[in-house]
Amino acid sequence: MSSSQDGFMTEERRAIQAMAREFAMKEVLPIANELDPVNGEIPMELRDKMSELGFFGIMIPEEHGGLGLGAFEYCLVAEELARAWMSVASIMARGNGLVGGFSEEQRARLLPKMARGEFLGAVALSEPEAGSDVANISCRATRTDGGWLINGQKMWCTFADGADYLAIFARTGAEIDPRRRHAGISAFVVEKERGTLPDGISGNTVRKIGYRGWKTWDLSFDDFFVPEDAMLGQEGRGFYGAMSFLEVARAHTAARAIGLARGALEDSIAYARQRVQFNQPIGNYQAIRFKIASMATDIEAARQLMYSVCAAIDSGRRCDTEASMAKLFASEMAERVTSEGLQIHGGAGYTTDFAVERHWRDARLTKIFEGTSEIQHRIISDSLLGKVAEAR
Repeated sequence: MSSSQDGFMTEERRAIQAMAREFAMKEVLPIANELDPVNGEIPMELRDKMSELGFFGIMIPEEHGGLGLGAFEYCLVAEELARAWMSVASIMARGNGLVGGFSEEQRARLLPKMARGEFLGAVALSEPEAGSDVANISCRATRTDGGWLINGQKMWCTFADGADYLAIFARTGAEIDPRRRHAGISAFVVEKERGTLPDGISGNTVRKIGYRGWKTWDLSFDDFFVPEDAMLGQEGRGFYGAMSFLEVARAHTAARAIGLARGALEDSIAYARQRVQFNQPIGNYQAIRFKIASMATDIEAARQLMYSVCAAIDSGRRCDTEASMAKLFASEMAERVTSEGLQIHGGAGYTTDFAVERHWRDARLTKIFEGTSEIQHRIISDSLLGKVAEAR
């Protein structure tokens, strides 16, 4: 689909977009159509091709082997990949400096491998009682000779088995202070063998309805040892590290949602042209035409908001409220548009013979991860109204 992108697009960005679109439609979409219905995993060959194109290093500086580009280019590529398979647009984020706070030594040693797709990560952050409420982390790391012992539970750790390292968030400080619950949380980067869970970590896979192509895990840590130099940044500052990348993460989720919605739109246009009822294509009926017009308008509105947020991020301007707006609007839009796409397909849409059901299932997740729609509403309203004072 074309769009009015002239205010943001350069020739370089158009070339990146075209390259990513060709890769997504020729390489990713056929694999998604084959493997998603049978819950197959993203092939290593596809990841290798992504590495060759530099997708894992878009935002990594050139001096560390990356492309040295910004959030705008990162989200351009993410939209194109998500249009084919959201999981592939998501695995791209497992490079690109997944977590911040690396020391200079860690950056020099690890970022070049990350840019080449050889060092991809998984984040162990959420817990049974710490989902949206990240500050409620109870998984604990206690000091021992030469490092730390981690004990506790983690949930929703996608790619824990396939990753080359785990970013683990655990409480190293004293007992939780009700007034400063975020204090005392530290982050650790633990290198591991790809395809396994290290000794001291056990897990069970989550039975998901979508987000296929890779596994999501619930993890248990039982005296899991990490060395002293595995700590990421300063002790007790892990919460801030987890929050620091959220503007980019939420723009990335908006891009993925837009890609999913675009997939539903494009598939619906094709279906409306070829599906004949009452002796004519259903695309001739006003009810279908107006649905498609509204779908396209919603997608373009979300895209332009996402572009604006990416431009702000790349300029260095703080835009956490606007990033929440983009994530909220795009994810809500994606569920609505993909549902309309399924409706246009009729009974065929409720089968796995058409990709629109995949777009619909995956769009539903965008309203949950990287902060639920309810959390985004809270962030935006707090920015506009201020936080509500406690009653006395």
